[in-house]
Amino acid sequence: MTDSSGLTHFDRDGRARMVDVSGKPATLRTAVARTTVTMRPSTLEAIRQGKASKGDVLAVAQVAAVMAAKKTSEWIPMCHPLPLTGVDIRFTDNGSDQLHIEATVRTNGPTGVEMEALTAVSAAALTVYDMCKALEKGMTIGPTMLLAKTGGKSGDYAREPEDLT
Repeated sequence: MTDSSGLTHFDRDGRARMVDVSGKPATLRTAVARTTVTMRPSTLEAIRQGKASKGDVLAVAQVAAVMAAKKTSEWIPMCHPLPLTGVDIRFTDNGSDQLHIEATVRTNGPTGVEMEALTAVSAAALTVYDMCKALEKGMTIGPTMLLAKTGGKSGDYAREPEDLT
């Protein structure tokens, strides 16, 4: 059911609700999200060399991302708890001042995993900030975006290359 605006998370009276997906078939769903942490070159170099005082920043951020993806329904009120079949986190950098974080999340279920992928990269970025804030408090996070998704009634989606900034 949707309200008059076509939004599925509101009932006819405009109150928030969790969409009933019990009648939807389980299908393979994937989502890829990305965010960027911008920092001073010296901070990025400390991460790359494993010289942050709190330890291996990327290893901890990777675990945080997986944990966050699995707990997304506890963070985002209208998300369904989903049995994830895969969470893959990748880190790349521009060699100067940006760390890129990308998550691919998969499930075989009745609803998509876009929120799980977005939550994963967000948690990873926040973990990077937490572990490096002694080096630099001026880091920025974002933009955070969905790059692609597959499966489901709405079909596949891929962000256009010119929309990546």
